[in-house]
Amino acid sequence: MSYFRITLMRSAIGLPRRSTDVLKALGLKKRMATVFHPVSPSVAGQIMRVKELVQVEECEKRLTKQEVHLERKPDPGYYN
Repeated sequence: MSYFRITLMRSAIGLPRRSTDVLKALGLKKRMATVFHPVSPSVAGQIMRVKELVQVEECEKRLTKQEVHLERKPDPGYYN
């Protein structure tokens, strides 16, 4: 089963209520938050309503919150 990896890239401040309600339905509250939803036509329709605010990737498995955090963490420092 494949999943949509949806990341909120832009804030919804000042947008119509319809857009903010779609983001709430997807589970996105803060910028740079990432959620995973199974690939389905209903989720794809929600994504299309807020396509200019989110970044979407298709992945094979759902990652945990800790795995997403470690993925974004930079290298520990300078290497020789």
